[in-house]
Amino acid sequence: MAVSDIHDRYDAIIAGARCAGAATAMLLARQGLRVLVVDPLPRGRDTLSTHALMRGGVLQLQRWGLLEAVRAAGTPAVRTTTFHYGDESIPIAIKEKDDDGIDALYAPRRTVLDPILVEAAETAGAQVVHGVAVVDVLRDSGGRVGGAVIDGAGLPRKPVSAAMVIGADGLRSRVARLVGADVEYSVPHAAASIYGHWPGLDVEGYHWNFSPGVGSGAIPTNDGHTCVFAGISPLELQKHRGEGLLSLYLRALQESAPELADAIAGAREPVKLRAFPGVPGFLRRSTGPGWALVGDAGFFRDPLTAHGITDAFRDAELLARAISDGSEQALADYCTVRAEVTRGLLDVTDRVASLEWDMEEVKALHLTLNREMNLGLELIRAYDAEEGDTPGSPSTAAA
Repeated sequence: MAVSDIHDRYDAIIAGARCAGAATAMLLARQGLRVLVVDPLPRGRDTLSTHALMRGGVLQLQRWGLLEAVRAAGTPAVRTTTFHYGDESIPIAIKEKDDDGIDALYAPRRTVLDPILVEAAETAGAQVVHGVAVVDVLRDSGGRVGGAVIDGAGLPRKPVSAAMVIGADGLRSRVARLVGADVEYSVPHAAASIYGHWPGLDVEGYHWNFSPGVGSGAIPTNDGHTCVFAGISPLELQKHRGEGLLSLYLRALQESAPELADAIAGAREPVKLRAFPGVPGFLRRSTGPGWALVGDAGFFRDPLTAHGITDAFRDAELLARAISDGSEQALADYCTVRAEVTRGLLDVTDRVASLEWDMEEVKALHLTLNREMNLGLELIRAYDAEEGDTPGSPSTAAA
């Protein structure tokens, strides 16, 4: 869609066309709402991500009718998850459970997943424009947000009216700043991450590795590559970055996954490494008069526990259902329910990200993490138990 095709009014304007924004746009458009999505970056541009979907995320894609597209893109099926605690390994098979019909997990590259979600949003009737950003919000005389000012593509700034402006523009959300969304709860710790995509590694399933002061993981993804990440303290990254990312990365892998480190050290071709310095987790107030936040804009937790995309999908559906209800109470309930299923996740993730545990404690933390993840999974399963079509169903798409 061209910038010149943008109309003067929509039911919703969404800043951000990634996992949270594109999913929210798709769900709202399937309800028949007129939706505009803008994103400053080109369609399909890669972004910082370890890609791993947990069961809830895979279930969401299946409910939305998009899982087959992920499979068709060559995303490998993950049927085992192995936790390595020093010399101890605990393999867990991914088995079909209850009526989910899910027998594998997936970790699609963002260059695969994000375009699938954008195409689904467009198919449902949303208008998606790349190269354009929300730079301000419009307010009425009472202070209620009533639209956004968009800018980009070399055209003059354009005010666009909307009943709802949604920030899905990441943890440093501009929309959150514009509407004054305060942080309501935060945690103190963060882990720095270094990762790269390596071809030809003999890795089957997810692997999570832990040794004192360091964590790492191996995640099979598209095109025969494996995303291998290392989590270290932000201080360690800052203190030794002058040595080079590869040196830091291999040192962390050697401590937590020696065989993997040796395989990477012997790789014939180097790969580009990317680093994330770490940001402590938070919950922002995510609704107000005429506005809402979704994804990392409203809730962020350390990526060391690899649940970000699944969180974004869950919250996209929570928000779409609240907007569909149309009441201020439903929007307030969105924040309440989200807090109920995420506060525990945020706390246990913070403890893992501290890297200040021994092997017995980190094992116990992962059991707690699993229980907290199941709260969100049960919420998703409850959608299918409701009468009639859910906002996630492809059958509710606008004509």
